[in-house]
Amino acid sequence: MQNTRRALVVGLGIAGMAAAVRLRSIGWTTVVVERTPQRRTGGYFVGLFPSGERAARDLGVLSTMHLRTPADHRTWAVDGSGARQRSVGFLDQPGHPDGVLRGDIEAALWEKLDGQAEVRLGTEPVHIEQTARAARVTLRDSATGETYEQEYDLVVGADGLRSTVRRLVFGPHEQFMRSLHTIICAFSLDRQVSGYGDHEQIVIAEPRRALWIFPFRDHPPTALFTYRTDDIDAQFRGERADVLAARFAGLDAGGIVTQALGALRHAPQALFDSVHQVRMPRWHRGRVVLIGDAAWCLTLFSGMGASSGMIGAVALGDELARAPESIGDALRAYDKRMRPLVRRHQRLAYVKAQLFVPSSVTIAKLRAVLLRMVTRQRLHAWLGRPS
Repeated sequence: MQNTRRALVVGLGIAGMAAAVRLRSIGWTTVVVERTPQRRTGGYFVGLFPSGERAARDLGVLSTMHLRTPADHRTWAVDGSGARQRSVGFLDQPGHPDGVLRGDIEAALWEKLDGQAEVRLGTEPVHIEQTARAARVTLRDSATGETYEQEYDLVVGADGLRSTVRRLVFGPHEQFMRSLHTIICAFSLDRQVSGYGDHEQIVIAEPRRALWIFPFRDHPPTALFTYRTDDIDAQFRGERADVLAARFAGLDAGGIVTQALGALRHAPQALFDSVHQVRMPRWHRGRVVLIGDAAWCLTLFSGMGASSGMIGAVALGDELARAPESIGDALRAYDKRMRPLVRRHQRLAYVKAQLFVPSSVTIAKLRAVLLRMVTRQRLHAWLGRPS
């Protein structure tokens, strides 16, 4: 691979930085643009699965990544009155993912990338034209409004669910976004809710609405409000805390909901958004390729968003290294390699969504029975362990 190969990576999140790190490692010169004026920090709870850890190791960032899984975590299922019983939670699922903040993964990637690639903040593409030998990209500086053109051998769209690159090259969002008719609000608490330890996970799940509180080893917990709705647009017509307060009226769970809503009103950062997957027949066109949420968006419910972004970056770099003379062949191989993983986790996300927030009374009852069975099995296994 010649060092003259140049790639433009659009997006400074996990998938974008991972792609830039991987391309740099195989000899490409990379430029990363990000539409926001500064790099994001902090963020919500992320589960890092073994496959994601392997990708992070391949990228050379696992050793510097701050993993925060509590050594002795436990999960409580809490009902509307505040009564609690032992249950199983996110960290107990197969694969036993490590708990991290989104910002922990981004910080490790940034440490690897900083100084190795040109990064332009407050910059976004407004037009992409492809020729036989290059992708000609018109970029805009959001501070000045000025535009300029540059040519690249490859453009990597890693700019999230509502990807500008996808819209410019593949078509409008409506073509590819599939709604799960669900809203999420994820944010960091300043302290654990009263009556619970820092290592305890809390799950309050009713039909069509739920609150999860995720613990960390050395950081305050993060909260996730989620609920089902048939009118997505209406959820964005008011202040998010007021919208949630109305949706969760009548459910307090011994004060937990009230405390979480109070924390949200003072939270410096929160993700409040609708839940969609991205379904596309292919993730590349000419010299443009999509990765991460821009390409597939497994959703927060899958638990594999961060992992798949890094896995995709490793796969993209591998295939470009294998076919240095043909970007088209490399992108087709990348698509073929990633497709089975993405399909599997997109399907699983619908099942996991029912565990996060059951869509009906019947599903809620089935969920409760299933979790009681699994919890009993786990408790019996724990009690039977030799000391």
